[in-house]
Amino acid sequence: MRRIKMPLRKYIDIGANLTDDMYQGVYHGSKKHEPDLQKVLARAWSNGLDKMIITGGSLSDSKKAIDLARSDSSLFATVGCHPTRCTEFVENPDTYLNSLRDLIKQNKDKVVAVGECGLDYERLNFCEKDIQLKYFEFQLKLSREFDLPLFLHCRAAANDLVDIIARNRDSIVGGVVHSFDGTQEALDSILAHELYIGINGCSLRTKENLEVAAKIPKDRLLIETDCPWCEVKPTHPGFAYVATKYPSVKKDKFTVDSNNQVKGRNEPVNIVQVLEILAAIRKENIDDLAQAIYDNTNKLFFTKKKQ
Repeated sequence: MRRIKMPLRKYIDIGANLTDDMYQGVYHGSKKHEPDLQKVLARAWSNGLDKMIITGGSLSDSKKAIDLARSDSSLFATVGCHPTRCTEFVENPDTYLNSLRDLIKQNKDKVVAVGECGLDYERLNFCEKDIQLKYFEFQLKLSREFDLPLFLHCRAAANDLVDIIARNRDSIVGGVVHSFDGTQEALDSILAHELYIGINGCSLRTKENLEVAAKIPKDRLLIETDCPWCEVKPTHPGFAYVATKYPSVKKDKFTVDSNNQVKGRNEPVNIVQVLEILAAIRKENIDDLAQAIYDNTNKLFFTKKKQ
């Protein structure tokens, strides 16, 4: 189906968890409404979304992401294992890695990054630190092998993540630390390795977050929603800068035939709110900033020559 693209701002959501059950109307295992993913996508396409990258967080998630990406020429996917899922490697690491490798090989037209991979020290209850460290590094060889950037996760672990990146520079062809919410020191150390920074609602939750986000070099900045999570909330300090708001209703009252969003469930179309906050705190022209971010995203994910 051909879509009419917005003539001005174009967006690429680098982190959309579109395979999540919430878009099928299921919340914590309970069905609340009929699936509405197609409405979510239509709303995004009609409001300037040019491409979306569906996040793969494990072997099974990556397969689902690719399957969904096959439904539309503007959808793409990542392939990798999230730090909280790295126990999946333990039983047979080589088999698991080879399965990820085969998935990339068989879908080179749709896979645009290795990940989501990285470190998460805030949720060690899901996967202990030593396992995360081992299998984050284990995946990095796929970057150079397939000429793909990394889609990186980092929570309270910037020093270790940067150390691993530094040790493996020959295996890496670039990447982005997505959902970044770190300190200025963490930002500087990540930028020193020529990585990009991905910003979403979770990146803008505090005044300190805003101060750091304002200092990200324009040529290293990407934006995302990390939907259905990481919405910009009214309690966030940047919410005052949000000009574009969409009607929403609670999931119990939501109907697919309405034009509403589900309250508390983020969508790709809300990427404009991230842009509005960034433009305000950086004191930049919003259209110029949107174009720079769009160009950065294409440069990282869509202009590399695939093997």
